[in-house]
Amino acid sequence: MQYLFIFIAGGLGTLCRYSISKLTFHFVATNFPLGTLISNILSCLILALTVIYFNEKIEGNSLTKSIIIIGFCGGFSTFSTFSFETVELLKQGNFIIALSNVLISLCIGVSLIYFLLTQNKL
Repeated sequence: MQYLFIFIAGGLGTLCRYSISKLTFHFVATNFPLGTLISNILSCLILALTVIYFNEKIEGNSLTKSIIIIGFCGGFSTFSTFSFETVELLKQGNFIIALSNVLISLCIGVSLIYFLLTQNKL
């Protein structure tokens, strides 16, 4: 049953990521892969808040924690799309946008999780 719940949560995360990418592209015309960045940052936020919540409030419910972190966040964030979009930017000669994508994505994602978890002493 655990695998089924993680599978369903992963699908929901993927649908949310796809929706964010479509909405972002609809409202913001840019070469920068903003939809992927937003999905990845939100996924980092959800992951960190889940870890904080489960460590402070609900000890021992690892299934729900796994469903959110492995399932939903795994489907919601996307390293492969991030990598592909960065390579496409490089192939198009958009070196500054590609480098910005890498730096912004990594710095914000890692910093967000680090800040939230260290502020809660986890």
